[in-house]
Amino acid sequence: MTNESPLTDKLLLSKVAEGDQQAFRIIYEKYSRRVYLFSMSILNSEPHAEEVMQEAMLKIWLMAAELNKIENLEAYLRRLTRNRSLNVLSRMELEFKTNVERGHSWEDIDNATEEEILLNDTRKVIQAGIDALPPQQKKVYQLCQQEGLKYDEIAQQLNLSPSTVQTHMKLAVKFLRNYVRNHTDLAALLIIFKIF
Repeated sequence: MTNESPLTDKLLLSKVAEGDQQAFRIIYEKYSRRVYLFSMSILNSEPHAEEVMQEAMLKIWLMAAELNKIENLEAYLRRLTRNRSLNVLSRMELEFKTNVERGHSWEDIDNATEEEILLNDTRKVIQAGIDALPPQQKKVYQLCQQEGLKYDEIAQQLNLSPSTVQTHMKLAVKFLRNYVRNHTDLAALLIIFKIF
């Protein structure tokens, strides 16, 4: 990873802290590959590096107001990736020792069914969160996230100002972020990027 535009990162982080999904997407696109490659250099395992990358990006999304304390996102992600990769490495070593001690061989296990169940459960949690939103926030969220409308289009359709639509969206995302955090475990959160 190389040090690039910490001021821009700081601005993006402040927007993510307010629930701005577009700012998060920019950070995700800018850093996810770097995090993945750095983790790969430590773990030499694509699935584990992918797990570390998703966990690091998820942590950024869930930190909310804490994001404003990050002075250098590049350095923060590098440290986070290194620490998480070393934890995964320790876990892999422990699993290997356990399997050797028990006399089991490594086998490729297809987790597709388990992941599908987890994905469906996570979708249900998110839908329950959407259903729990106040009516106006719910309507704005659905039009923006599920129908892909822009704030201006939503404002026209609901007879609101674009800034009111933006406020409703920020509040909805903040509520859903907390709702999902409180109603699901980390494994489910790791796949939230496929849905949210």
